Amino acid sequence: MSKSVSPDAISFILSNPNVDSSTVLPEIVVQVLELKPVGNRHMCTVNDGKMKLRASLPSSLTSEVNNGNIQNLCLIRLLDYTVNDIPNKNEKYVIVTKCESVVPPLEAEVKLEVKSEGPGIMLKPKQDVVTKSAAQIIHEQNGNMAPSARTAMTRRVHPLASLNPYQGNWTIKVRVTAKGPMRHYKNARGEGCVFNVELTDEDGTEIQATMFNEAAKKFFDVFEMGKVYYISKGTLKVANKQFKTVQNDYEMTLNENSQVEVVANEAAFIPETKFSFVPIDQLGPYVLQKELIDVIGVVQSVSPTMSIRRKIDNEAIAKRDIVIADDTNKTVVVSLWNTLATDLGQKLLDMADESPVVAIKSLRVSDFQGVSLSTVGKSIIEINPDTPDSQKLKSWYASEGKETSLETVGASLSPSMRNGGRSMYTDRVTLDHITSNPSLGEDKPVFFNTRACMSMIRAEQNMSYRACKTCNKKVTESMDSGYWCDTCQKNESDCSLRYILSAKFSDVSGAAWFSVFSDDAEKIIGCSADDLDKMKSQDDSSEYQTQLKKASWVPHLFRVMVQPREYNNEKKQRITVKAVTPVDFAAESKFLLEEISSLKA
Repeated sequence: MSKSVSPDAISFILSNPNVDSSTVLPEIVVQVLELKPVGNRHMCTVNDGKMKLRASLPSSLTSEVNNGNIQNLCLIRLLDYTVNDIPNKNEKYVIVTKCESVVPPLEAEVKLEVKSEGPGIMLKPKQDVVTKSAAQIIHEQNGNMAPSARTAMTRRVHPLASLNPYQGNWTIKVRVTAKGPMRHYKNARGEGCVFNVELTDEDGTEIQATMFNEAAKKFFDVFEMGKVYYISKGTLKVANKQFKTVQNDYEMTLNENSQVEVVANEAAFIPETKFSFVPIDQLGPYVLQKELIDVIGVVQSVSPTMSIRRKIDNEAIAKRDIVIADDTNKTVVVSLWNTLATDLGQKLLDMADESPVVAIKSLRVSDFQGVSLSTVGKSIIEINPDTPDSQKLKSWYASEGKETSLETVGASLSPSMRNGGRSMYTDRVTLDHITSNPSLGEDKPVFFNTRACMSMIRAEQNMSYRACKTCNKKVTESMDSGYWCDTCQKNESDCSLRYILSAKFSDVSGAAWFSVFSDDAEKIIGCSADDLDKMKSQDDSSEYQTQLKKASWVPHLFRVMVQPREYNNEKKQRITVKAVTPVDFAAESKFLLEEISSLKA
């Protein structure tokens, strides 16, 4: 069989990016180079002797790679393909949807220097080739080059996506994108120290590397944020999903024998940011988990910057809230901190009227207002990224999202267990289960879901507090006029009222006192704190009493946090409402039927 590639094959592919069944293709034979697995597919470079082009082999061709039909340096005939753009780069790649192997692996890469004979570019016979080792070639071309530069040129670098626990020797070239502090621990086996770094390669693939004891002491000062390193002689294992902070199935461990070398005298690279977006309506399962998530959404509103004092050191830090929405018709609040709040947050405020799209990487999911998001030190925000996901959202918002009634994701913690979201029926308990276990939450707060009705509320209690309209924190009346906010460090002419109340709730098993705040209390009472205060201040308080009576004995589903508190040297249970939704009786009936079926089993 002729050992040839088709002349100008790459030029033909780029000139004819889309082919269909009616297209008559000429003979397109190319050579496979740099074949590597990426997820469930393979990436490679195809070569026609004159030009090269990045290529993707879909999972349907994985079996051809595994059985050896497609290998590095082999020749394949393209039967069907599509050319796509590489996002954020002025480059293209070809998706090979159908091909066949025509020649086993050659001994070398097909290059321009080979002579052309007949219809293809022919490799010279092996006996005519003057063979030189890689060391000889590099010595001839770079005889005067510094040792470190010569080493860099001969080093074979593996992409992070190609690594697995069963691989032997490998070397990676990565940038440090996050570095944790040195932590000291003590357990049954003794004392020790540990720290970790997050590494990103040129393709944007991330991995977490952890070092213990001697390795931690050896490499803690070596690793610096933003620097690029060659790393080898590490080990990989399957990542613990409970503690992983990057999107990778594996995590790396470096020991004292691992090699870490800073990259010098070489062009540095800026890793491509890779996102793994979670739709807003599917944030539920990530609440209070250690795993960080990525989201993309259209900016609905941007708040002014506020100053928050940390409890640990009383240091004032900047905070700004933005509200984003996506095509699930849900919204969520994202809290930006520090420079993200002051710099990028101000940019978002200036362009808020344009409804920009933001892609945010590495967010923590909390249970504030049911579900909310918060940036961390390593969070990355891109405004109006040039990606298909961004274009899709812009199109959705322009065509229907702008006019659609959007709902906060916290309010949609519904009983139906659609889309894998957190359901009000997970961790479902009766009130007796909570009140009969006074030790609940001693180590850390625990969370439950329950169904109950407000059975008693003290009408004489003060149910609200004066709050700053910017940060919702408590304000005090100024000596002159207006209201002073310690958090924002400013005086405002007006303030709002926000709920803070205690009420007794009952179910079939018993009763318990809940603490309820702000929006959750408004859903139960049925009106705002300002409106209820106006009713209470009237000479005739009948409307006020009627409103409280209407709110009683209405069933709701609650997400509650349970933890003990000490009052007058006595420990008492504190139950705080974190989310509330009305009862979906269809879903409630389904839940009860499932409970009955489980009892029969």
